[in-house]
Amino acid sequence: MDFLKQAKSFYIAEINDYITYRELAKATKDKELKEIFEKISLMELEHSKFWKSILRKNKVEIPKEKVNSFRLKLLKFLSKFINPIFIISFLEAGESNAVKSYYQFLNEDFLNDGDKEKLKKIMVDELEHESIFEKEAEKFGISNIRDFILGMNDGLVEILGVITGMSAVYINNPLMVAMSGLIVGVAGSLSMGIGAFISVKSQRQVNEAIREKMEILLNVNPKEALKKLKEKLINSDIPENLVDDIVKKFEGKENILKGLLIKDIEENEIKSALFTGFAYLVGVFFPVFPFFFVPNSLIGLPIAIISVGIVISVVATFISVLSGISIKKKIVEMVSAILFATIVSFGFGKLMQYVFGVEIGE
Repeated sequence: MDFLKQAKSFYIAEINDYITYRELAKATKDKELKEIFEKISLMELEHSKFWKSILRKNKVEIPKEKVNSFRLKLLKFLSKFINPIFIISFLEAGESNAVKSYYQFLNEDFLNDGDKEKLKKIMVDELEHESIFEKEAEKFGISNIRDFILGMNDGLVEILGVITGMSAVYINNPLMVAMSGLIVGVAGSLSMGIGAFISVKSQRQVNEAIREKMEILLNVNPKEALKKLKEKLINSDIPENLVDDIVKKFEGKENILKGLLIKDIEENEIKSALFTGFAYLVGVFFPVFPFFFVPNSLIGLPIAIISVGIVISVVATFISVLSGISIKKKIVEMVSAILFATIVSFGFGKLMQYVFGVEIGE
């Protein structure tokens, strides 16, 4: 492993995060969020200084800042219309492996004891600010955005599968395909909405019970609460021999510990059900609408596939740009899944037509 090359990449990542949070702090008008972004940006700046010191100790030229100007401009533009905490949730998705990467670096004996302690402190900082953003995201309704994306995606894929299978049977009757897709779509929307309502309500009841127990535990026996934190970190796939060091850093920090162990319950089951059901209907529209205007299903099907592919590509691009994931990889992944579902559905429709001897001309 090229440790210095890796240290360079860590430095660039941290300095870019510093600039990103600093610019978002300038862009947001919410005083509380501005303070959070400013605090996190200073933390990221200190992290970048650590990696800069490592490079200097090893007489390595400090790399120039490689800020993705397009990404930064997009983030600032979106922050005018979308709550910045939503954007941060996407950013955090691209940094989910930071602690693991630092831990691997820590274990390679490249650092001296003093630098190892500093790196452990950085890892604790990363866990802390992820906890802060998770709480803020839930407060501002990120779960509803999640519900919308998942609901729309389900509508796109499931109804595309339905109309593809129907197209194989009703080749000369596109209106039948459209009506079938619409009926299944409305039923699916109701099913998704009811499912979301039951799921969120049940989870909220479970979370409330856990919250009450954890609050009592924190007040009565903080040491036992630290054991619970240790279990949570281990279950999050953080290496066990690092967990002890992290847990020690939280001793005497009850407020931070509460944020990590006790999740505030803000999600509303009715709102979640409405978001999910409506999003599913939005997903239904794109594969169904072409069949109302074409003379036969073999013309409508390619249009439906293209329209769904465009929507999926736009969503994938948006997520990729914000989170730093490869745009090409994300689009190929999502579109390939849809094409696979389309081919299988069309083949199954033809198989059923052959097995049951169905011949439908009109």
